[in-house]
Amino acid sequence: MSTTTTHRFTAIAGLCAAIGGAIYAGVQVNHPPADVAHIATTDMTIRMTAKIVFLALALVGFAGMFLRHRSRFGRLGRVGYGLVSVGFLAMLVQECLVGYYLPTIAHSRPVYVQHVLNGAMGHGATGGIGAYQGLFLICGMGYSLGGLLFGIALFRAGVLSRWASALFAYGTVSALALAALPLSFSRPFAVPTGVALIGLGISLWRTERRQADTVAAPATMLVAEPATR
Repeated sequence: MSTTTTHRFTAIAGLCAAIGGAIYAGVQVNHPPADVAHIATTDMTIRMTAKIVFLALALVGFAGMFLRHRSRFGRLGRVGYGLVSVGFLAMLVQECLVGYYLPTIAHSRPVYVQHVLNGAMGHGATGGIGAYQGLFLICGMGYSLGGLLFGIALFRAGVLSRWASALFAYGTVSALALAALPLSFSRPFAVPTGVALIGLGISLWRTERRQADTVAAPATMLVAEPATR
């Protein structure tokens, strides 16, 4: 992959992160409760689909950020990138199950569905949920611990916006507090992560566009030079 192509890919990855962050923050507005009564509604299905799109875009954004910073990340940063990627991938699977599978059994197994929803919101299931428990654990650890380490690595690298890097670290690790807070806090706690991704994505896009233009300029001059003689 050429240097110019790499810069262009990471610039696109930055846009993906910014768009994903905007979706994640926006979808929290007037979000219905995570309960059996709302799980099968059209509103909930649309929001879950939006979250799936956000997670896919965020994963592309993380790949671009890692590619941009890989020489400065160090071992801790690489671990953070791996964890946050696994966490967001597990969350993508979680949202697919919650958005498209649980509504199909909400009427026949409402108690079980509510237990799963409680676990998905980080408050711990009040009953047996089987393999979901492992998925939620991977999701929570990857999102919180991985996000913290990845945000710290981005901050230390100092290439992208430092306020957005710090906010990402704070926004992801603060989700651990949800286990001791009412369900109503879940939506506001997601907004900082979305805002952080917007800032990181825009910062990455601007940086990589400038780098791509700088690399492409000499090549353009070399091509044009024979025509001027």
